Amino acid sequence: MTSTAAVSFDHVEKRYGQHTAVDGVALDLAEGEFFGLLGPNGAGKTTLISMLAGLTRPTSGRVLVQGHDVQLDAAAARRVLGVVPQELVFDPFFTVRQVLRIQSGYFGFRQNDLWIDELLHNLGLAAQADKNMRALSGGMKRRVMVAQALVHRPQVIVLDEPTAGVDVELRQSLWEFIARLNAEGHTVLLTTHYLEEAEALCKRIAVIKSGKVVALDRTEALLQRFASSVLYFRLLKGQLPANMGTEQNGRVALPVHGAQEVEHALAALRQAGCEIDELELRRADLEDVFLELIGATR
Repeated sequence: MTSTAAVSFDHVEKRYGQHTAVDGVALDLAEGEFFGLLGPNGAGKTTLISMLAGLTRPTSGRVLVQGHDVQLDAAAARRVLGVVPQELVFDPFFTVRQVLRIQSGYFGFRQNDLWIDELLHNLGLAAQADKNMRALSGGMKRRVMVAQALVHRPQVIVLDEPTAGVDVELRQSLWEFIARLNAEGHTVLLTTHYLEEAEALCKRIAVIKSGKVVALDRTEALLQRFASSVLYFRLLKGQLPANMGTEQNGRVALPVHGAQEVEHALAALRQAGCEIDELELRRADLEDVFLELIGATR
């Protein structure tokens, strides 16, 4: 772990019998970084976060938060860490404000109402503050879970699919608030299937596949490194040559680097007897990079 790391996965492995969920991940997050952890379902992202939160013990390696080993120094690690999990977990017997006061008490905060009020305001929960948790919609419960994770002002904030299935308003207000906290020096680790969010927010990204990190770089560098542009077309006749792109919504997407590669691709298609239509060339985005890295089709 480097002296500037807020989070360190030190050659972490997690096995369940013969299945390896996380395979030797070595990864550091710098203090104040907004970091994205991306990968397909089952890639090992949630297992990594469970180990970071101290909920799952690594088979080998160690996980540290601001220098605190999450297994050997669990109390200190939890004080500096706030985790928003994927699952909706809530206590149906308390109001929103009571839930946040109770959560504050877990971390030794007795007079935390000013910060609770700020959380309620910034997360659009002020009107629900005195409502019972069981009376809230799923989106509102998700907002309360974010507030719970932030109530002790953690230096490291972990967001595991925080906007999955929620309304656009929450997504916008949440990202504005989290971006503000990040600007104030908080480290943020985000997993999301909304790749446009990761591209807009994360300065650096790791892509994980089958428990291994297959790419790690600055977001802009990933975009430049894997594909400067994508050639889209619809295949009307013939069979695609090997390694000639992936199917996306009935069209083929082929990463290309410059005009010369476009010319070579079109020549290869003609030679293979392919007939194409709806030709389009556009700059690659993070979704194109992601699909190329994990070898997925959709």
